[in-house]
Formats: sequence, structure tokens, C-alpha cells
Amino acid sequence: MPLANLPLDGPQRSRNSARWSLWLGPAALLGLAVTGQAEPAPAVLAALAVAGLGLFLNREREAEASGGAAMVVAAPDATSEPSAPFAAILDRLPDPLMVIAAEEADDLTGRRFLFANAAARELFKIQHQGALLVTAVRHPRVLEAVDEALFGAIEGVVEFETGGAQGRSWLAYARPLKETAGRSKLALLALRDETDARRSERTRADFLANASHELRTPLASLSGFIETLRGHAKDDPGARDKFLAIMLAQAERMSRLIDDLMSLSRIELNEHIAPAGRVDLSMAAIDVIDALAPQARDKGVTFDPVLPPRGGAVVDGDRDQIIQVVQNLVDNAIKYTPQDGVVRVEVFPGLAAEAAAAARDPAASRMSLLTPDHDPTERYAVLRVTDRGPGLAREHLPRLTERFYRVEGQKSGDRSGTGLGLAIVKHIMNRHRGGLTVESVQGSGATFGVYLPMAKAEGGVSPKVAATEA
Repeated sequence: MPLANLPLDGPQRSRNSARWSLWLGPAALLGLAVTGQAEPAPAVLAALAVAGLGLFLNREREAEASGGAAMVVAAPDATSEPSAPFAAILDRLPDPLMVIAAEEADDLTGRRFLFANAAARELFKIQHQGALLVTAVRHPRVLEAVDEALFGAIEGVVEFETGGAQGRSWLAYARPLKETAGRSKLALLALRDETDARRSERTRADFLANASHELRTPLASLSGFIETLRGHAKDDPGARDKFLAIMLAQAERMSRLIDDLMSLSRIELNEHIAPAGRVDLSMAAIDVIDALAPQARDKGVTFDPVLPPRGGAVVDGDRDQIIQVVQNLVDNAIKYTPQDGVVRVEVFPGLAAEAAAAARDPAASRMSLLTPDHDPTERYAVLRVTDRGPGLAREHLPRLTERFYRVEGQKSGDRSGTGLGLAIVKHIMNRHRGGLTVESVQGSGATFGVYLPMAKAEGGVSPKVAATEA
């Protein structure tokens, strides 16, 4: 585990100096990993691994030559005396690390894992020793870099991304290992998770682009009214009051924009980190309904909640973010529901993924805006919010979660939105490994649904019982 972050001081320090992470693992391996703008950690890990692996392989070859045991390629057995201490050391490294063996360049199915540490086995779901490389690593550029290391003694670095709802960014380092007569060609493949760095870069760039674009309009409006007030409207009380009211509304819109942009940036930054904690979805819905009751009452809108009893829909999640999801959906429903209308808020627990995402109205236009990677045995709690507003045409549905997208011709009331609400909902649901759906009949309203994995039982006690007892 990391022990300290050490700056590089002294006469060798430069403007582009890095910080070093120092860790000491259970196998008594002392490691230095670079973080910052200097050479990335995988190069150091690879160097350490090559040094340790070389000693490990040499020891195993000597043992094999003298009639001893064959090379250990699986994970070291923690219950027995380790015959290969360097295998245990490599197994404890935090980044995925693999040794690839091959005989002939033309034999594309001959690349096999000679060794894979615990991080690599978990990432690629490697079940047994000697597995084929192509069964776990399928990215063509990574496979090409491994081949160049095996048969061309060429070091390579490849950037690639894994797919799925929770995609990740990786750097792959392929390095040749010393060849020994009569043995397979060997290459080291080390991976480094770059998701945080790439996400931070994208978040910063998106934030600047969106902020500059969306803030330009209210700023221009404010500047224009200020110039007017300094000129001929300076002595006109009626015009002054009117312009000041407009300026206040524009300033409030800018404030909401900044708040939503900051919220979205924070969510995107930690989107790949699964939330800890448990949330009763029914209680979250009740809290939001109570909070928005004055706003609904002012517009003459009433709520029709259909909720299970307390503890009946407990999900894994961050309470603040779940509240934000429910509030954004209910707030939108209030805005688009006409006076004296009804907003229905429903929660259904214990549904399979297909049932959670299924359409309710066959006549409605429907789209899944976010579909999670899920286990068929997973059960979900579903929240649906239905309004009786103007509804949405089919062509608008795919773009609803785009930042700042607004349906042309629809006015959401005096307190206009920022166009970020559904984008925030989508990113929060992605972090929670959940889904987001929409269905709408134009002229008859829309239903937005989110579904989240239900909390697993602890100690044989169901989430419902546990939540009730708490």
C-alpha cells in the first residue's frame, strides 16, 4: 500500500519534476512509482518486474534442469512455503502484469500466459495457467505490440480503452525478456490504469468549452442593460426597474449554470468509482416530494405517489446523488405539467433488468438512454416520474441527455432550466451501475424512469428487514 508521496528535491529538480509514490507490499517489495508529468509508473514497474522475473525464471530453469519442479505459472500458494519468492512479489504489484510466451511467429494461437499476477487475473478473468493470450486481450494494437516484443525485441507503448458502460483507459507496455536457448520467446506486458487522468483532462476541457459557450449569452445581456442604464435610461425609473429585474434573472441563470456545471464535473470525475452506502429509494422520493411541495403548490400541481413501505426498495448508492436524481426528474415534471395537473412518482422494487427497462405504454415513443452492464440475476428498484405536459417527439429522445440540449418550442416556465439536468442524471446513474429510460406520447406527457441495483442482504437479513430495524 502507498506509504508516502515524495517530491524530487535537490539540484536535480526541474520545472517538470514529478512526485513519487512509495509503497511496501506484503511480500516486502519496495517500489517507486512516478506520478505527474515525468515518466509514468509502468516503466518503473516493468523494470522492477523484469529484474525480479529474470531471477525467478533463472531459478526455476535451474531447478528444472536439475530434475526439480517445473516452472510455477499460477498464483503462489499462500498456505505453503513459496518456492518462487519473486512470483509472490510480482503477484502483489498493484498494476496488471503478464509474461507472454510464444514459440513461432506464424502460430497466432501460440501466445500464452506464462505468468499473470493477481491484478491481471482479476482484470482479464484468467482462470487457469497457460491460457491463450487472445482469450483475454483482444485489442489488435496491444497484440501487435506483444508480437513486436516477442519476435522483434522492440519495446512498445499502446493506449487503448475497454468498452462497456464503465469503460476504462489503459496504457500497455510491451517489453522483450532475455531469450534463453531451447526455451520459448518471452515478453512482459504491463498495464497502467489511466482512467482518472483521461477523465480529468476531458472534464476540464468540457467544462471550459461549455462554460464559455453558455455564459456568453447572459453576460452579453447584462453588459447591454448596464450600458443602457448608464445612458438614456438612467433617469427613467420604470425602465430602470424593468432592466434591473431582467438583469437579476440573468444573474440567477448564470448562478444555476455554474452550480450545475460544477456538479456535473464532480460527478464525471468520480463516475468510475462505485458508491458506498445504502439508500431507501421510497424515503428519498418522499423527501424530494416534501421539498418541492411549495413549488408545486404555487403552480397548482399535485403529486400522486405510489411507493412501497419503508425499507422495501433499498439500493446501493450515494444518498446525496440519488436525491439529486429524484429532484431533477420531479422538478422537470413540475415545470412541464400544466396548472392543476398531476405528477405521478412511482417506485417498484425487485425487478429484473428487462422488466425494469420495459415500456409501459405500447403507443409511446420509448428509448433507453443508459443501459448498464448487468448480471442476469441482479434485481433492481425502479423510480418512474410521469408528467402530463406536452410530451416529446420521437426525434428528440436520443439527444435528451446531451448537455444544454433543449426541445425547440417548449417553455418550462418562468424559472428556465440550464439544460444540464438530464445529463447529470445520466452520469449519476452510470456511476451507480443503473439505467435511464424515457417514453412519451406527444401531447400527453412523458415518463422518465431510473433503475438501480438493490442492496444485497447482509448476514442473511434482507435489506427490507435491515432498513426497518435501523
